[in-house]
Amino acid sequence: MQDRKSVIITGGGTGIGAACVRRFAKEGFSVIINYRRSRAAAKALERELNKTGCSVLAVKADVSVPEQAEMLVERCIEAFGAPEVLVNNAGIALPQKLITETTPREFDRVMRVNAGGTYNCCRAALPHMIRRHSGAIVNISSIWGVTGGSCETAYSASKGAVIALTKALAKEVGPSGIRVNCVAPGVIDTRMNSSLDAETLAELADAAPLCRLGTPEDVANTVWFLASPDAAFITGQVLGVDGGGI
Repeated sequence: MQDRKSVIITGGGTGIGAACVRRFAKEGFSVIINYRRSRAAAKALERELNKTGCSVLAVKADVSVPEQAEMLVERCIEAFGAPEVLVNNAGIALPQKLITETTPREFDRVMRVNAGGTYNCCRAALPHMIRRHSGAIVNISSIWGVTGGSCETAYSASKGAVIALTKALAKEVGPSGIRVNCVAPGVIDTRMNSSLDAETLAELADAAPLCRLGTPEDVANTVWFLASPDAAFITGQVLGVDGGGI
């Protein structure tokens, strides 16, 4: 196991995270699947991939809690060695609502998971990357973090913070040989968007120049590119995976 490079993928049990797990496992990485609530899905993915000869371990952790983010990195070190790659994908969203209907508690929770979780995992993983003088971090933001979304104030703010963190951190750790980039997905066909009815999803697909919704694999392929040697001179960037925008 120690001969393989290792990656931590937060929120890796379902959706975009699960697609990232599959892609990195296919590329020969040992993969930590982080989950908080999706235990059944994460464990099923772990069993499936391990049967094919991959090295995959599902680890429960709430990345919004600093101590649990640190534990997640320690579990990676114990199982597979220090992480060469960190994919900060874990995130939550609220039902669409006006800011006046969003409670301070809801706003704080979204910020703590989406922005705080990214910060916590970066902070826990970076000392090991800095010591090795190499590594790649890919953060998952959103098109709403770039443009803002009506009735998505908390989510937009949290994902905008992820973009700002990415740009600042890339400058901070670049001299240590570490790249930090960000992916901003558009409307992706995942469980997070399952609350939208078929008519709304069709309208969103029609609004994109490529005339379709994105898939988790579309995002995972981009995450892999940014983490791979093919992106060796790319850092501090936000790459939209949005079918041309909405």
